[in-house]
Amino acid sequence: MKITDNSCAAFVSVLATKAPVPGGGGASALCGAIGTALGNMVGSLTVGKKKYAAVEPEIKAMQAQCDAIQAELLALVERDAEVFAPLAAAYGLPKDTEEQRAHKEAVMEAALKAACAVPLAIMEQCCKAIELMEGFAAKGSRLAISDAGVGAALTRAALEGASLNVFINTKAMKDRSAAAAFDERADAMLREFVPRAQAAFEAVSAQLRG
Repeated sequence: MKITDNSCAAFVSVLATKAPVPGGGGASALCGAIGTALGNMVGSLTVGKKKYAAVEPEIKAMQAQCDAIQAELLALVERDAEVFAPLAAAYGLPKDTEEQRAHKEAVMEAALKAACAVPLAIMEQCCKAIELMEGFAAKGSRLAISDAGVGAALTRAALEGASLNVFINTKAMKDRSAAAAFDERADAMLREFVPRAQAAFEAVSAQLRG
């Protein structure tokens, strides 16, 4: 059974145990999918309303993008679990001889790079989602604006959470050039999209509390 086929209660229950998966990466991907779905809900509550007829084509296009992002993030929950298995196995390889140590290092490097690729992909999807949250917050139904703000908060949390899964793996890499490249990709996304998500959240909050 896929992790994402479990109930919410089952997912949270397993997450709280010593089980290797799901972990922080899968949780981040799911959080991003939930945040994106909230934005999509704002779209659903906007489409068909006369007041928002002028933006309806744009809202529908944003919803289609949300559908794709949600599907990808849910797939990345599964992919995160898949790439953890070889990494866990690599940590357990013997290192008693020089040959064993060299083999373990090579296997570890390959597994660490694969393990970095998934959270980076999660981050990329979250960046796309944050752009959509900006649009839903600005143009979606005012009756559902709080959901756009929650969507911005959750996609930001997913972005930042996934970044930590990049950094824990790059920290263990021997290839510091590759590690630096992974880190810079993650840092670039954080620099641009954390402030954008925060701004969208604050704009919603200001409208609700002003």
